[in-house]
Amino acid sequence: MSEQRPERRDLVAEFEAAYSTTPPWDIGRPQPAFAALAAEGGLGRDVLDVGCGTGEHVLMAAEAGCAAVGVDLSPTAIRFAEAKARERGTAAHFVVGDALHLDSLGEQFDVVLDCGLFHVFDDEDRHSFVESLARVVRAGGCYFTLCFSDGEPPGWGPRRVTQAEIRGAFAQGWRVESIEPAELYVTIRSDPVRSWYASIRRI
Repeated sequence: MSEQRPERRDLVAEFEAAYSTTPPWDIGRPQPAFAALAAEGGLGRDVLDVGCGTGEHVLMAAEAGCAAVGVDLSPTAIRFAEAKARERGTAAHFVVGDALHLDSLGEQFDVVLDCGLFHVFDDEDRHSFVESLARVVRAGGCYFTLCFSDGEPPGWGPRRVTQAEIRGAFAQGWRVESIEPAELYVTIRSDPVRSWYASIRRI
């Protein structure tokens, strides 16, 4: 993994602290939008989950017959994910790594899943993230993201994202195929978060 800026090291510490309990995003099952994608056979052959947390979407992909890899900044999250894989007898690969440096994986993928990562980046890191994705998504491959939408009232959680911001971030080298309202479930309340579910193809 490349040398991290101090603020990236702070982010590692923040996520490590979150895993001292159950963080809001760790619902213990796949998000419905990604479960539906898997059920429809939309995962392709090689799948990467960026910001994979404790691995539910990676394990879902592996159980669907994909070669599945998960990457996360948090060593604790990766340990939990590996333990789940062992318990379930599921072949999946997990890596402690930075989503801004995905080329360090040395692999390319048909599909990249992102549940709740895109919305944590500031403008500078958002640009770097899209460049990082471009190095690991094969031509014709797809990036699917679930992120907080601007329809979710302010006051807690990460930044809200507009459709225009998504389209702007992927204006070069990508084709935004769809952005639809979706539900993103969290542990801290019964109502899902208002989110965008975007399908974006590498061209």
